Amino acid sequence: MTKLSKGPKIYLAFVFLILYLPIFYLIFYSFNSGGKMSHFESFTWEHYAAVFEDTRLLVIVLNTIIIALFSALISTTIGTLGALSIYFMKNKKARETVLSLNNILIVSPDVIIGASFLILFTMLGVKLGFASVLISHAAFSIPIVVIMILPKLFEMNTSLIDAALDLGATRKDVLKRVILPYIQPGIFAGFFLALTYSLDDFAVTFFVTGNGFSTLSVEIYSMARTGVTLTINALSAILFVVTILLVVGYYFISKRSKTSIAGVKR
Repeated sequence: MTKLSKGPKIYLAFVFLILYLPIFYLIFYSFNSGGKMSHFESFTWEHYAAVFEDTRLLVIVLNTIIIALFSALISTTIGTLGALSIYFMKNKKARETVLSLNNILIVSPDVIIGASFLILFTMLGVKLGFASVLISHAAFSIPIVVIMILPKLFEMNTSLIDAALDLGATRKDVLKRVILPYIQPGIFAGFFLALTYSLDDFAVTFFVTGNGFSTLSVEIYSMARTGVTLTINALSAILFVVTILLVVGYYFISKRSKTSIAGVKR
């Protein structure tokens, strides 16, 4: 295993410094009793207490979590079925076309996707709110899930499927006992990515959210427009910690999945 030379190490340190320094600066001042981000007076928890005392904000947090979980579950289910459908396509050109269309959705600007959903919901007469946000989040997460699962399918040895069929397994058994266990790391990766994308999304949500319903990203934007307060810092710090916990959770789950797959191969 090759070691990194001094140059790449300095470059990586510089990149991480640029990325994380503003976040740690924001978190540092969330404990400031002075109420501003220019001078730190003394340590306090009052801004965090303000977050948990705001009933409306807690409802928005709950809305955000529910939307993220349900959209991740829906997109993971549909994305897994979509990846399997693409994998088992016999026509190579059709497979490449579907994959290209899937990739276009991933790289398309969020503003265009959000505006498209807004026009669609307006044409169909769908009331903007919980349902419109849930459908939108699930829809833009499906291509991500497909991309996370397909590499696992393509690296799978097809002889495993042939051997299972030769031993009398039905196609349902093959799917349940061979394919799904093998692509489990990709499914988990797709689920956690869909979850984090939903939690972070602002552009699409801004278009499809209605009066009386909001998510954290939209709420933080609205709060910042009236003036940056340290309550926003506290809320952002909580979100950052939750994101870290999700990443750590995904790491341990994927590690366990890889260990179990290695055990099956042996």
